[in-house]
Amino acid sequence: MAVAHALPAPLAPHRAGKVSLWKGIATACALALAVAGIARLIAQVEGDRGINPVATSHDIEIGGIEVNTTGKTAEEARQAGWEEARRKAWAKAGGPSIPDAQIESFVASIVVEREQIGPRRYIATLGVIFDRARAGQFLSAAEGVAARHSAPMLTLPVLYSGGVAQVYEVRGPWQLAWAQFKAPTSGIDYVRPSGSGGDSLLLTAGQTTRRSRAWWGNIVSQFGASDILVPVARLERQWPGGPVRGTFTARYGPDSISLGSFTLTANKEADLPAMLANAVKRIDAMYNEALARGDLKPDATLRQQNELDPALAAIIEAAARMEAANAPAASADPAATPTPTPSATPTPEAKISAITIQFASPDAKALDAVLSSVRSVPGVKGASTTSLAMGGTSVMRVTFAGSIDELRDALRARGWSVSAGANALSIRR
Repeated sequence: MAVAHALPAPLAPHRAGKVSLWKGIATACALALAVAGIARLIAQVEGDRGINPVATSHDIEIGGIEVNTTGKTAEEARQAGWEEARRKAWAKAGGPSIPDAQIESFVASIVVEREQIGPRRYIATLGVIFDRARAGQFLSAAEGVAARHSAPMLTLPVLYSGGVAQVYEVRGPWQLAWAQFKAPTSGIDYVRPSGSGGDSLLLTAGQTTRRSRAWWGNIVSQFGASDILVPVARLERQWPGGPVRGTFTARYGPDSISLGSFTLTANKEADLPAMLANAVKRIDAMYNEALARGDLKPDATLRQQNELDPALAAIIEAAARMEAANAPAASADPAATPTPTPSATPTPEAKISAITIQFASPDAKALDAVLSSVRSVPGVKGASTTSLAMGGTSVMRVTFAGSIDELRDALRARGWSVSAGANALSIRR
C-alpha cells in the first residue's frame, strides 16, 4: 500500500512566501521607526519651549515708577503716562538733564507692573529698561549701576527634577526663573538663549558634561560669548503638593568648576517660583563675588579658532606618521628631485569685529527669523541679543570676520535695508 507523504511538495514555495512576508514586515517596521524618529526630531525642534529673557545684563532697569495721567483718549493718556515714566526713571537713575527725545532713544522697553486704563485716564506702576550700551555713559556714576562687568557668558540653567535632567527640552521653572531675572546691578554679562528652535538640540544637560574645548569653542562663538556659566538646580519633592527642597550649585567653564552651593526649601508647590527667583539672585551674587576675586576669567582656549579635540588631533597625527612611513624613498638622482616652487604669500586673516545691530522685533517669531538670517551671513561668527524689546526695537551683538562696511554689504545682498552708524547698523525689511 502506498504511503502518503507527510510533507507536501509545495512546502518550499510556502516557506519562501513566509520569508518574504517577514522581510516585508521588517522593512515596514524600519520605515516606521525612521519616520517616527524624524517626527520626534521635528517635534523637539518645533515645540513650544522658548522663553525670551525679560532683560539682559546689558540693560539698566528702574522699577516701581508710578504714574497718573489724563488725555483726550485712553491711548493719549497711556502715552502721556509712559512719557512721564521715562522722565521719572531717568531722574531716579541719576541721569543728567537732557531732552525727552534723547531719553526715549535710550529706552529698550517698558515693563508694565500694574495698570488701570480708563476712557481718559491712565494709572499704572511701570518699569523702564534703559539700554546700557547707549545710556551707560550717562549713568556710569548712578546708584545701582555696576562699574565692573564680565566678558559675555553663555548661561545654561540645568534642572534635575524627578530623576530627569533638562535645559530647554521643555518650558521648565528653572529656565523661567532665569528668563525673568533682571540684573541692573549685576556685573555678569549673561548671554541667555531663549531655548527655541535648535537650542533644545544643541544646548542640553548632556552637553554640560563634555570637556572638549573645540566643541565648546564652536558653541560660545555661535552665541557671541567667551565662556560658559552652568547654574544647576536639583529639586526633591517630599510628596505631591508638599515641601520642595532645592539644592543649587553655581558652576562655570568647560571643566564645570564649582563656585559653591546652597539649599533652599519651599513649603508648598505654590512657593516654588519665589524660591527659584531667590536662588537665581544668590547664584548671581556668587558669580559676582568670583568676578571680584578674579576667578571668573574666560578660558582663552575657547577662542582659539584652529584648536582640535585632543582625540581627533591624535588620530590626525597617527595618520600623518603612517603616510610618511609608507611614502616611497626619495630618488638619489638630483634631476629627479622636483624644484621647489616659491610659496605663495599667505592671505592675511580678516579682522574680527564686534558690531551692534538694531532691528524691529514685533514678536518672538520675527526675532528668531532676524537672528537666523544674520547668523547665516558668511563671515558671521556669532550673533546674540543684548537688548530685547518685544513689540519695539531690539539690539544684537554680532561677531564678524571683516569690517562693518563688509557686513553692511552682505546684509544688503540678502535683501535687508541697512543704515550705518558709528560701529552700529540698523536693519529692516
